[in-house]
Amino acid sequence: MPRPHCHDGSALAARERKDLPAVIMAPTLKDIAALIDATVHHITDDAAAQLSLSTIALDSRKVESGGIFAALPGTKIHGAHFAGDTPCAAILTDAQGVALLAEQQDDRPILEVPDVRAVLGIIAARIYDDPSADLTVIGITGTSGKTTTSYLLEAGLMAAGKKVGLIGTTGTRINGEAVPTQLTTPEAPTLQALLKRMAAEGVTHVVMEVSSHALALGRVQGVQFDVAGFTNLSQDHLDFHPTMVEYFETKALFFKPDSPLHARCSVICIDDQWGKDMLKLAGPAARSLSLDQDQADYRVTGITSEATGGQHFDFHGNGHELAVDMPLPGRFNIANAALALALADVVGISLADVATGISHVGVPGRMERVDVGQEFLAVVDYAHKPAAVAAVLDTVRAQVPGRIGVVIGAGGDRDRSKRAVMGVKAAERADLVIITDDNPRSEDPAVIRAAVLAGAREAATDTAAVDIREIGDRRNAIIAAVEWAQPGDGIVIAGKGHEVGQLIAGVNHHFDDREELRAALVARFAQKGQL
Repeated sequence: MPRPHCHDGSALAARERKDLPAVIMAPTLKDIAALIDATVHHITDDAAAQLSLSTIALDSRKVESGGIFAALPGTKIHGAHFAGDTPCAAILTDAQGVALLAEQQDDRPILEVPDVRAVLGIIAARIYDDPSADLTVIGITGTSGKTTTSYLLEAGLMAAGKKVGLIGTTGTRINGEAVPTQLTTPEAPTLQALLKRMAAEGVTHVVMEVSSHALALGRVQGVQFDVAGFTNLSQDHLDFHPTMVEYFETKALFFKPDSPLHARCSVICIDDQWGKDMLKLAGPAARSLSLDQDQADYRVTGITSEATGGQHFDFHGNGHELAVDMPLPGRFNIANAALALALADVVGISLADVATGISHVGVPGRMERVDVGQEFLAVVDYAHKPAAVAAVLDTVRAQVPGRIGVVIGAGGDRDRSKRAVMGVKAAERADLVIITDDNPRSEDPAVIRAAVLAGAREAATDTAAVDIREIGDRRNAIIAAVEWAQPGDGIVIAGKGHEVGQLIAGVNHHFDDREELRAALVARFAQKGQL
């Protein structure tokens, strides 16, 4: 029996919306203390009822006069040490922070709670007047595909005439204009302020990537999600989540009906076992999506591809039969596009309009072609996880008649267990594997390369001959791949995608794989008089 539809096109009206007053009053310290059951220091009850608080910030450098400074314990130093440098009207902290403030003789009002992060989103939503209640908010989580699905959905919603906010890995956009942010999912105060700004600028729909860190650390607490989408789950972030099971359980906070972070309804891709398990947890408000299983609520059939990488497929579900053109290559991008369509359907958007938007979309650093007229395929992709590396190389292998080369590395100060596995996936699929530096951060780059190299060499002993090289300098590694390629081949520069910096010993150096690949192509063919 089909699962119940989350809602139809009239669902937005069905959601209870508050009648906003003409003038929105900032909450008082007393209001916030009651909201989070905080212990209040250094202020009387009457004075707390008169003290209005209009902003909240985690970063001491961004605290505004009349706002709250949220002082959290850090890995090296407690945030309360920086309170004296802020113009805040009140401080939110824990018992350790209270003690440190006492040592500093800071007598400003304090809200004390056992866990600051556990209430940060609730407070931020209240201060910024619960902006998500007046927006249609669509959250997308999973290991791979979040960014691409978000871009596809943004393009589809805009083609349907909606004003759209986008929050994700490549930054934030409001009605197509970039807004700088640092994290895939911003911290709760920044996120709520962004949502408030979006609402003020006429945004109707928000598409948000929701990372596992955001769920674990409560960054999305206080956001009312209309629908959540799940792409897939594979090895990543095991430096933060000790096991895959714990990684899954963190993602499940977005889907379990009894979770305070859950969306009202969901669409879950069930083409891996993790997706099937997630569907079981999500309850009756969840709908399924599959490229393989006929019983899913939303299905894909009739996939065809072109030599240029473009694809076509038929989308089915909820009474729809739709032919879709998609410019991005790879089966995984069919899944991303289908999820975008299903999410749009759940919030009542015309799928014909969404399909039109999808047909013209491009995603920065995701299977992004760099073409200067060469007779081989050259792409830049953000693949920095074993499953993503495998998927990208499989896609390119299906597109080109010749050999495959890949430039690959691994990030420092991150999940060490995936490094060798990335080397394995590359060597199993490519004819040339060049192991180079990604973002070493504070680690010795040679140590990181050695781990990836060990995995590649291990895999190469069980497969056909693979040319495995170690070139630490990323620019030289890209040049070497370009020099190796011949007509009919394909090369992939993997790992950094849209990023425009390389973190080495804590210093961010400008580096854009797309720029470097283009420069290498131009240099090669200019030398030979072919351009």
